[in-house]
Amino acid sequence: MNDRPLVSMMAVVLFVIVVIMMIYGVRHFAFTISRLFGRQRHPYIDIEDANWPMITVFIAAHNEEKVIAGCIEALLDTNYPKNRLKIVPVNDRSLDRTREIIDDYVARFPGRITPFHRLTGKGGKSAALKDALPYIEGDIVIIFDADYVPGRGLLKQLVAPFFDPEVGAVMGRVVPMNTGANLLTRMLDLERSGGYQVDQQARMNLKLLPQYGGTVGGVRCSAVNAVGGWHDDILAEDTDITYRLMLNGWKTVYTNRSECYEEVPEDWAIRIKQVKRWSKGHNQVMVRYWFQFLTSPYLSLRERIDGMLLLLVFIVPLLLLTGWFIVLALYFANAGSLLNRLIPAFALMAFSTMGNFAAFFEIAIAVLLDGNRKRIRLLPFNLLCFFISLLAISHASWSLFVDWIFKREMVWDKTVRYRQPPVP
Repeated sequence: MNDRPLVSMMAVVLFVIVVIMMIYGVRHFAFTISRLFGRQRHPYIDIEDANWPMITVFIAAHNEEKVIAGCIEALLDTNYPKNRLKIVPVNDRSLDRTREIIDDYVARFPGRITPFHRLTGKGGKSAALKDALPYIEGDIVIIFDADYVPGRGLLKQLVAPFFDPEVGAVMGRVVPMNTGANLLTRMLDLERSGGYQVDQQARMNLKLLPQYGGTVGGVRCSAVNAVGGWHDDILAEDTDITYRLMLNGWKTVYTNRSECYEEVPEDWAIRIKQVKRWSKGHNQVMVRYWFQFLTSPYLSLRERIDGMLLLLVFIVPLLLLTGWFIVLALYFANAGSLLNRLIPAFALMAFSTMGNFAAFFEIAIAVLLDGNRKRIRLLPFNLLCFFISLLAISHASWSLFVDWIFKREMVWDKTVRYRQPPVP
């Protein structure tokens, strides 16, 4: 190997990538076992009667005429005390009938809804929410995207963990409502099920670091202000807030039984844009906070390990793709030693069984726990979703680097809605 330094270097890089893939594989498997056999932690779910605090509910809306009415009606029907609830639709520069629909509800339910019509300002959800801060009453803000339909008891379930003064953010479970539209929506249903039913709940079980997802959840305003307030220069404001809260000692709680229903993308172009936005935003957070996170005095060693693995999750597809290229390069380089001949085979086996495909463990168990075992027949199709996401995320990682080099401003790509708008 010494006479071929480039081949030797590629072999070493490939070995490192294989080790990283196996670490993530062990992580996914440990989460799956915890969810299947471990003690399930739902510490706040049984709180039914309490002195409920004043809360503000933001509905993030940009050109949402198809869905905004459903979210408002669901919140008007909540069992949360009406005198402790302020509903604020955050209408961010909509060009369709969103404002008209909101104002109609304001007129029909006087005193129940306080609209914020944002006409100018920086684009993006985080910037709109930041501008809406003066409308907040109370210390708790619950946030929904406009396509979500919360159940009657959801607000109480999301607010209950905030009775614990150490809790800075709460996250509920996201469930697709348009699952039956096509094959893509069915695959995304499996993905959501594995991510929430197993991955998030396992973090809660193991007292690790569940993630606040920016909708179907809420934050404690005093905690957010204590860690620097809302940032409007990042695409993933939810991940940004999650990590700033965690590295300063605040807890994030996941409540698996607090379900809310969303629309998932029904065509691949929209799905790819969504994944790219998530990837860019998440990697922005990784670049900003990895060192602060590793050196935070408020986190245990295992919390640091779990948090860093989560922080690097959108780098893994790029590493995986790089590993595959190295495998091919080693093969065509006709590496002479036995070690070099075996590394590509070991790499392929590790990638296929213990690498990023290990997330499929979680999906399979989530299908079992959800009680609809027939969905498991769709699991092989998720390989297609996996490969497309891998390419999209890798492209987004490179694009983020180019944006940084040329100082390009981030652009927020809104997810298309598919429901038909209400008849005026």
